[in-house]
Amino acid sequence: MAVVRRWSLLAVAVAAACAAFWLVRLPTPFLFGGLVGALVYALARPARPLSLPGRWFTGGQAVVGAVVGAAVDWRSLVALGPTWVLVVAVSCFSLAVSVLAGQLLVRHRVSRATATFSSIAGGAAGLTALAEELGADARVVAVLQYLRLLVVLVTMPVVVFLVFGGEDSGATTALEAVTGHTLLRDFSYAAAAIGLGLLAGTWLRLPSGAILGPLLVAALLALAPWWSGAEVPPVVVAVGYLCIGVQVGLKFTVASLRAIGAMVPTALLTIALTLLACAGLAAVLTLATDQTPLEAYLATTPGGIYAVMGTAAATGSDVTFVAAAQVLRLLIVLASAPFVAAYLKRFSDASDDDDDQRLAG
Repeated sequence: MAVVRRWSLLAVAVAAACAAFWLVRLPTPFLFGGLVGALVYALARPARPLSLPGRWFTGGQAVVGAVVGAAVDWRSLVALGPTWVLVVAVSCFSLAVSVLAGQLLVRHRVSRATATFSSIAGGAAGLTALAEELGADARVVAVLQYLRLLVVLVTMPVVVFLVFGGEDSGATTALEAVTGHTLLRDFSYAAAAIGLGLLAGTWLRLPSGAILGPLLVAALLALAPWWSGAEVPPVVVAVGYLCIGVQVGLKFTVASLRAIGAMVPTALLTIALTLLACAGLAAVLTLATDQTPLEAYLATTPGGIYAVMGTAAATGSDVTFVAAAQVLRLLIVLASAPFVAAYLKRFSDASDDDDDQRLAG
């Protein structure tokens, strides 16, 4: 009975947080709501800890992979033509800049892996899901990744409206972007992508197979006529994101939260450096292609992919180019993350490999 009461309290806290974030139109409200709700429970009931079964978290990773795979538009990627080489180069450079800027976080006695994956531009949900597997502290990665996303979303309309003179974006959240599709098609697509993707990740021995397997399968299934334009249903997205958010949130302690709070000023500095670097890359992209400054800016914005695409559509920008550039960078982030983690594990010194002592407990 006591266990039921604990899970009920957790459910209430998570539901309240998710509802609040949904009302304020925060992207991925169920992931962040699950994290905050579970965090509140963990801090309020430290003597009564809870933990989700490992399979639930694996399922959440698979959902994230399927969502990213469903976002891959092969026609958009092909439409880049010769420009794709430049877009890849710009994406890789923006990632390198964000990673280098993120190393400032090491001064807060976090591991180099935690500093790296907390600061990588793009793929907040995917990196949060992969954090522990990559040898990083999932609590720090989740909070700082979503801090970056918040800054991007707050500054984007200011830049679009004041600098480029754009109109009201009418951007949608990730879940709102997947409504209006045939339920049978979407549910069968999600089931096939997740089920076959998990099997593929195991059989092919993919690094971080729980997320990369479904991502690969979802992208390939979209080529089939029956599943053309299919998306992962909102309810599946919500459950998957909840599993990730709750699992991470339940691991917080008062000490870890205090330590992360101390990192925020440094994190904001790294985010500012990343935004400035991406703005510089947008200028390069404008000079090297026939894209407008606004289109180049939206293509290089470090995160907020769904809001970016909504803004591109509302301002009459080249949505195909913007979407292709954003998705390509997201794929690069998730595909390279396991190899970056392996590099850090192999070449970092002993102090970098240690877990953050201030976050222990």
